[in-house]
Amino acid sequence: MTILIFAIAILAVFFLTVMAVDCNRFVIRKYKYKSAKLQKDGTVILLSDLHNKSFGKENSKLIAAIRKINPDMILVAGDMYTSISDGDIKVAQKLISTLAMEYPVYYGNGNHEYKTRLFPECFGTMYEEFFEGISKVGVRHLVNEKITLPEYNADIYGLEIGREYYKKFKSVQMKPEYLDMLLGKPDETKVSILIAHNPDYFQTYAAWGADLVVSGHVHGGLMRLPVLGGVLSPAIKFFPQYDGGEFRENSSAMILGRGLGTHTLPIRIFNPGELVVIELCQS
Repeated sequence: MTILIFAIAILAVFFLTVMAVDCNRFVIRKYKYKSAKLQKDGTVILLSDLHNKSFGKENSKLIAAIRKINPDMILVAGDMYTSISDGDIKVAQKLISTLAMEYPVYYGNGNHEYKTRLFPECFGTMYEEFFEGISKVGVRHLVNEKITLPEYNADIYGLEIGREYYKKFKSVQMKPEYLDMLLGKPDETKVSILIAHNPDYFQTYAAWGADLVVSGHVHGGLMRLPVLGGVLSPAIKFFPQYDGGEFRENSSAMILGRGLGTHTLPIRIFNPGELVVIELCQS
């Protein structure tokens, strides 16, 4: 019994140490997306799920890593701050504003931004203050709308879906017609890049016509295990299908970042934060 207790204690210390380290570091993951429709190569940074985390003073380490990569644009897939009453927006706002003064930034909402917009009686003016601040430095906030980048022959869409699609313990079916209603139909002659915070509906995004989907939300499954991958999704699904990495559905691709921060369950085990780099390549 003494040996068993000692072994459990050693394991507990080990996992707590890994968690402490992984919650306070990030790694760089690189992906390539090729398309014959692209008219220009480019480097894209994907940020998601910061949840007000700071790597170094005012995110100096994260900013330094981004400057070293020197991207052509930054896509934000939501949840850069956390929807808590009297919550802080300054960390995320400072990071995004700093980056926007150096690079084009296109921002799509996550469920936390959406929640603070829907319930001002709980969250006050968090939403308005955050987006007014970053809009002043040129961030393009895309809420069920698109922006065209003619030099790339690409449209970037920012998708915001209803709260019913974020329910825990159950999945709600989403049809491509729902995206038609929110976004219209994509132009098949252009590369359609969809910023969609929740990756669970990748099949629907692909059926709608997204060429490249960028997502977050799942935080890598909190803890990652060999072969099995991420353990738990925000919808309380064990070993979710989409936990992080690159996925394919017919001619569509999804690059799912594992996020940078944590909230409610401050857990990252074998699962450090991710700074995602996507190389857009003509083919």
